[in-house]
Formats: sequence, structure tokens, C-alpha cells
Amino acid sequence: MALTTIDPTSALVVIDLQKGFLSPGSGDAFTATVGQAAQLAAGFRRHDLPVVLVNVTGRAPGRTEAGSPRNLAEMPSDWADLVDELDVQPTDHLITKRRRSAFHDTGLDTLLRDLGVTQIVLAGISTSSGVESTARSAADHGYHVVLATDAMADPDSDSHRHSVERVFPKLGETATTAEVLATVGATR
Repeated sequence: MALTTIDPTSALVVIDLQKGFLSPGSGDAFTATVGQAAQLAAGFRRHDLPVVLVNVTGRAPGRTEAGSPRNLAEMPSDWADLVDELDVQPTDHLITKRRRSAFHDTGLDTLLRDLGVTQIVLAGISTSSGVESTARSAADHGYHVVLATDAMADPDSDSHRHSVERVFPKLGETATTAEVLATVGATR
């Protein structure tokens, strides 16, 4: 479903745009994602709408860890730091997650409810994992969900396409960064 409106109490939620996932050579799609997410963050800040920046520092323990390609203990010390392009501001809200969904055991829902947020715009990586899990949780929590599809990327292009074309239309509205920013500007 295409974007219809931006609620007066919307928030931008950016998933996992951190140094450990976006190193030099991580690809054009990831570079474009960072640029689009940075534009969204600047636009939301300009209109005094909440910006929530999420990073990940862990994963579920046990057997689910076995197939993971990364040993988190061996990552560089700054791997969970948000990328500089996001231009983190003192008014931004920072959430650290340890699972795929930014809602699981993080306080994100409480933060959004305290801010009076009824709609979230999602961007980030990985489309089929962190972004999709957060979108599913947001829908389950009753938020209006908007997915900025050109402000997200996945290491697997087929998984990205599946999420965008098959899953996201069932969870909320989809739009480009330009469409989101134009709608924000028209409603603020």
C-alpha cells in the first residue's frame, strides 16, 4: 500500500546503521541506504519529530547462534557505533537491541508511547532481518507502519525484494524517502 499520510505523532526508527555492518566496500546499496536514512533523520529533526537510532550488540544465545557468520566477541570495539552520516543529535533517542526486533526487551515501545507516537517510519539494514522483525513487532503493537524502501538494504538482494514486495505491503505502507519527506513537509 502506498503512503497516504504522516500522523502528527510519527517517529523515524533507523535500524542497525552501525560501523560494523557498513564498512568500506559494503556495497552501493548499503551506501545509498545510509544517505537516504540520513536525509530522513534530518527531515524528521527539522519538523521536530522523534528520531530513534537503533544499534545491535548481541543476539539470542544458544543454538540460534551457531549459524551466525560473526563472532561478536571478536568484532572491533567500535563495531556497534552508529555511522557518522546519521549525524546523531542530542534530541535523538538511542536504543540498543540484542535480538532482531528493536522492540524485544529494549524499552522502544515504552519510549514511543511516552512520546505519543502512533506511526513509525522504518529504515535501515538488514531488510529481511532487523527491519522486517521490527516492522512485524510495530504492527503487532498497533503502530501505523511506513517502510521507506529506498532507505533499507539487505546483503541478499532476493531477501530484500521478498520483504519489500511480499511482506511489507501486509504490514503497512511503503514509500520512498522523497515521498516520506514530501508528506512530512505537507502535513507539518
